[in-house]
Amino acid sequence: MTQKILITIAFLTGLGMIFIGARFLLAPQVAEAGYGIHFNAHGDFSFHYIKGIRDLFTGLLICILILSRQIKDLGITLLIGTIIPVTDMLIVLCKDYNGVVQAIPHITAILVCSLIGTTLLINTTSKKSI
Repeated sequence: MTQKILITIAFLTGLGMIFIGARFLLAPQVAEAGYGIHFNAHGDFSFHYIKGIRDLFTGLLICILILSRQIKDLGITLLIGTIIPVTDMLIVLCKDYNGVVQAIPHITAILVCSLIGTTLLINTTSKKSI
């Protein structure tokens, strides 16, 4: 039961990443404001598109791993993928105009990725050794 809840949370996270990625690709200035940075692009949205495709890929990967029932691979991906929100949070917190409020989405992602990734890995490894 616990594994099903964790997989559901991971799937919703994947869907959220797809949304965030699509928003950076389709409405870059709106997405930027929600991300917690100010980027003076002067009409060049290259950064936004890079971030958008990264998030879109990550969300699709998570959802595809779940739909194809690759739970151990999902755990590995989430655990290793924790590096992304950790780095994003550090970037956001290094800006003078940001505080903890802007870091909350990144902290949430760190907790979700690390806790669910670790738990799924422990559960899939222990089930295979039995």
